Amino acid sequence: MDIFDKIDESKGGSIGQYSAVAHGYFAFPKLEGEIGPKMRFRGKEVLNWSLNNYLGLANDPEVRKTDAEAAAEWGLAYPMGARMMSGQTTKHEELEARLAEFVGKEDAYLLNFGYQGMVSIIDTLCSRFDVIVYDSEAHACIMDGIFMHKSKGGKSFVFPHNDIEKCRKMLVMAEKHLAEQTRKGGILVVTEGVFGMAGDLGALDKIAALKKEFNFRLLVDDAHGFGTMGPNGRGTAEHFGVMDQIDLAFGTFAKAMAGIGGFIASTEKVVNFLRYNLRSQMFAKSLPMPMVYGALKRLELIKTRPELREKLWQIARALQDGLRKEGFDLGNTASPVTPVYLKCSDDMQQSMAEAMNLVVDLRENYGIFCSMVIYPVVPKGTIMLRIIPTAAHTMEHVEYTLKTFVEIKKKLEAGVYNNNQIPNVLKPQN
Repeated sequence: MDIFDKIDESKGGSIGQYSAVAHGYFAFPKLEGEIGPKMRFRGKEVLNWSLNNYLGLANDPEVRKTDAEAAAEWGLAYPMGARMMSGQTTKHEELEARLAEFVGKEDAYLLNFGYQGMVSIIDTLCSRFDVIVYDSEAHACIMDGIFMHKSKGGKSFVFPHNDIEKCRKMLVMAEKHLAEQTRKGGILVVTEGVFGMAGDLGALDKIAALKKEFNFRLLVDDAHGFGTMGPNGRGTAEHFGVMDQIDLAFGTFAKAMAGIGGFIASTEKVVNFLRYNLRSQMFAKSLPMPMVYGALKRLELIKTRPELREKLWQIARALQDGLRKEGFDLGNTASPVTPVYLKCSDDMQQSMAEAMNLVVDLRENYGIFCSMVIYPVVPKGTIMLRIIPTAAHTMEHVEYTLKTFVEIKKKLEAGVYNNNQIPNVLKPQN
């Protein structure tokens, strides 16, 4: 059998099978122009609620100036090589030190990409003798790290999302497994600070409290919480007052920092171990200097301009309070991430047509761009519209969106989008 034959058999995969009616519009859409609340989609201006530019730093004048000056001075090549071999600089070390201080840890290590970093962190820390206990809603990068752990013969236990009693039971099972099977390993608990799809918070305070009963280390992916949560933007652990209980603090630059890359922070001993063993960094080129300078500037602004975070939360609260007042279901979000759950048909084909028709109406007739999610990410009979407020949005944007969502909800309930036909909006675009 040719390994490529499975592509035809799978019809392109679970998502790819819809590419003929999705590509360029529902999947891989092109948002063009300067990053901000208003961008162009297929030649039309749209009100954009789909970018994780939480603090509006992507087009902040100070940030743009720093990025441009660093690129002009250093280019995109320097430093060449991996950090361990030839890619180390004083600026990389400075950024690591400042990140560590900001999240209350002894040391930090830069990651070229958050996703590959998390996969490699789990793989590096956990041998086949160790046990991982994790939240069922953990991000795909965490799951891929766990898959690598299991491929080595390692054990893992999953608890239902934020269910602390079940988490306790999984810890009991983990300890039992260690006592009976290995007698060598330890336990790593992995969860998120802010769950990026639903916007709810990981129960960090309650999980940390379990340390009184069990011996484990806690790794928290705070990609969406870093820069947005807590009195000083230090993250979800600061929000809960448990920064000292988080053993490994993971953050990315791709959200509030509006950049690329990430970091892992912990004790000096742990970070140095990762520095010398993290395969995704040992065999990858060092983060280019303009990105390092840019991250330093972005971190400085997170520290010195709290008004950006205050504006983000002003917009987020106005949007979420307004939607709830109009009877919309936002789930358990306690972060700026704003999921809007709408009821649709339980029939898969019909619900997909409803969702696509609704999104086309939003984009073409109301000029609003946001992401749409359907089964299996959310339960059958549900359409989720995911809105990401930012400090760059205005109250006028909020008011217009509230008015629009009231109208599209009425249309959905009236069956306007229920024609069982997936709209053909795919026209060639330059």
